Amino acid sequence: MPIHSKIQHREKLAEILSPLRKEGKILVFTNGCFDLLHVGHVRYLRAARKQGDLLVLGLNSDASVRALKGEKRPLIPQEQRAEVLAALACVDYITFFDEKDPLRLIQTVKPHVLVKGADWAEADIIGGDFVKSLGGRVERISVVPGASTSGIIEGILERYQS
Repeated sequence: MPIHSKIQHREKLAEILSPLRKEGKILVFTNGCFDLLHVGHVRYLRAARKQGDLLVLGLNSDASVRALKGEKRPLIPQEQRAEVLAALACVDYITFFDEKDPLRLIQTVKPHVLVKGADWAEADIIGGDFVKSLGGRVERISVVPGASTSGIIEGILERYQS
């Protein structure tokens, strides 16, 4: 699939997913900022994709990232982050969300499986109750120790500050 056809608006994505769901495809959803893609992200996304037939990635918009991480983030604009993520074979579709959390997007996608990192307590995973109410499940994926965007930024600052 061409990279840019993986990046869809929320409404169009819902239209694309509807017949796939009817075919019996297992839809997996995860979300995040994915600023400065690193090995932890790649391993996480590959493991998430193994939970079903299609991986849908809710990508925090630039405004959403700023609301969560502060005015200095994101480092990479949303269109560029999406293009890099769409180049990964494990990612089937990407859509942006402006909200601080992905609940409305999860309610639109209606995934069979909701995936977050194991650093999240299951009770704190936004949308988990909704997915379970539809008969779906929540999966927590192990994180790679020491692989974090914030850690990378801190390391760069330590090395290059005069």
